[in-house]
Amino acid sequence: MSTRARVLWFAVIVVALVVGAGVYGVVEGREVRAQRAAEPEAPAAPVAEVTDGPRIVFRHTGLDNEYGTVAIVSADDPGGARAFTGVTCDRVAARAEGASCLVTDPSLAASYEVRELDAQWQPVATNALPGLPSRTRLSPDGSLVATTVFVTGHSYMSTGFSTATEVHEFGGGTRWGNLEKFQLVLDGTEADPVDRNIWGVTFVDDDTFYATVGTGGRTYLVQGSLGSRTLTSVSRDAECPALSPDGSRVAFKVDVDPGRRIVWQIAVQDLASGERTLLEEGPSGLDDQVEWLDDDTLLYGMPRADEPGVSDVWSVDTSADAAPSLLIEQAWSPTVVR
Repeated sequence: MSTRARVLWFAVIVVALVVGAGVYGVVEGREVRAQRAAEPEAPAAPVAEVTDGPRIVFRHTGLDNEYGTVAIVSADDPGGARAFTGVTCDRVAARAEGASCLVTDPSLAASYEVRELDAQWQPVATNALPGLPSRTRLSPDGSLVATTVFVTGHSYMSTGFSTATEVHEFGGGTRWGNLEKFQLVLDGTEADPVDRNIWGVTFVDDDTFYATVGTGGRTYLVQGSLGSRTLTSVSRDAECPALSPDGSRVAFKVDVDPGRRIVWQIAVQDLASGERTLLEEGPSGLDDQVEWLDDDTLLYGMPRADEPGVSDVWSVDTSADAAPSLLIEQAWSPTVVR
């Protein structure tokens, strides 16, 4: 596919996402809310019961009065009773020290925010976002926040849509700004493409991270450094990476049919050898950044085709022939707190 065709296809996808968000807002207002009172609420537990040990934090998508609220389950019993935090998010990432919550204000003139919360889910800081929430991640110690949004106004896109990914210190302090301003090295050569887009940060520590760079109709897995303000390609064809707990591997999405349609599969790459394993059974409708439950298991959210607004969290082993299994019903945007 030509570079122009890839750019136009990217634009079509983003337009569809933005329009879809608007359509969903109408559906959510007219249909989803109408169903909430009729649907039974998910079994609930006090927050204290599920925060003493490893846990999974996610956005509850059951069609009830807790729709959109951040919930928590024990990692040892993911199908058990969930604790509701009272905090509503579009996307959420959490650590023991606190959480990052991306929020859309659905008023006529929509606005977007990242809200940072402490370990008791109380607000610490709020900052405006320049566009529609897409991804957020925290560094291992919770000291850094990464956000990705869809934005408008980049002149190199004929439709005006693009992404903006930023990193800043949790609760205030240093801001590194848009990662598009970092020096970019692709395949060993310094590059300065005008069509670059960056998304899907996953942190190694308080300086190093991995992310996706899209340019010229191709995606790259890059390693970033906040200190040197650099992005250096590691391999091609990777989107929305997630670093394993032991730091040895990265999991990400791969488009295995790079034509007019997109077919996603999950791949796992060993960072030392570069060897890549493509998981056999691919979640073709995947629109989530995968998360590691442990060193051998991945999590991701999948929308239900027959229930608008409802999604579930699935798990899959990292072996090539593993089959996904349902882990948490009525859930989205999972993040693991160890």
